[in-house]
Amino acid sequence: MKVIDLFCGAGGFSLGAHLAGFDTVLAVDKDPVLTSSFGRNFPKTKLLLADLASTPGTTLLAAADLKSGDECGIIGGPPCQGFSLMGKRKVADSRNELLHHFFRIVSEIRPKFFIMENVPGLLLGDVRQLLDSSLNTVTGYGILGPVKVNAGDYGAATNRERVIIIGVRDASAITESQLRKGVLAIRPTVADAIKDLPSPRKSGTGRYRRAGKLSAYASYARMRHDSLGDESIRNLIAAGKVTGVSPTTHKPGVVTRFSSVLPGKCDLISRCPRLSWNLPAPTLRAGTGPDHGSFQSVRPLHPKQPRVITVREAARLQGFPDWFDFHKTKWHSFRMIGNSVSPMLAKAILKLVAKQMKER
Repeated sequence: MKVIDLFCGAGGFSLGAHLAGFDTVLAVDKDPVLTSSFGRNFPKTKLLLADLASTPGTTLLAAADLKSGDECGIIGGPPCQGFSLMGKRKVADSRNELLHHFFRIVSEIRPKFFIMENVPGLLLGDVRQLLDSSLNTVTGYGILGPVKVNAGDYGAATNRERVIIIGVRDASAITESQLRKGVLAIRPTVADAIKDLPSPRKSGTGRYRRAGKLSAYASYARMRHDSLGDESIRNLIAAGKVTGVSPTTHKPGVVTRFSSVLPGKCDLISRCPRLSWNLPAPTLRAGTGPDHGSFQSVRPLHPKQPRVITVREAARLQGFPDWFDFHKTKWHSFRMIGNSVSPMLAKAILKLVAKQMKER
């Protein structure tokens, strides 16, 4: 089934849809920076740069080469900064209106199913009222949610709580017990995710480490997808090399401080947490763009080395494969990753939706 990805960003939801057997035919976002690598990662998907607050559903159908009544799905994670418990949580934040527009577009297009992902702060206070009023505009769907999930339960090496809502048209709702059946008995750890990755290299490209048996997680990250990604990056991986390992320069005093931080503890000045090899990573944060102050997010410290993690290490923790490309700068690459839906969580949810529709 064809899928339209709203607020697509770097494409974590689109990747999960592809891995679950769906065809993302249209991805929409208004940010040219966060979508700058989308075409390289999804060469067969049309990217539309548009403000969804002023885009009617008919425009999206036409861009996706679909007609009213064609079966499709809608997925998306509206910008969450206005809801996040880490922010100021202003109900009047203009980004909050995009939650309403996600459900407006669902009502206009009437897809076979829809999935929305967002932060747990969506469930609290006045923001919850905004969610409920927006969701109530959608009729004719069996709806699960809002319900909390954790990307770590579905295969990502990060403790990343999120809220999801799943709607299936003209059908009974998927149950929470069905959703929980996909939870892993053992969560992947930081070691599973990044232990085979090289230390930072000025060139931005390094060779994989050869240290013991490769984890299933790392093997998955190295898998080739001939219909996705840039061929030059796929060829590098085939040759035993990986991109996204550019270093972040730290002053000597900072290196000294970082060296003394124990796993699971934070540097007192930067607040950077030290990762633990045998645990999942904490939630990776995005920071802000130029329109909201250009604040860089706090980045975790490598479990052993006195430095923050590289872009590729962050991508691995979030569940992105090694062929997935990001922005040429570390700042925007970390924004892409921190803003994204974990592809592993997206894949698990979309496979459940596919199973439900197939059984019907």
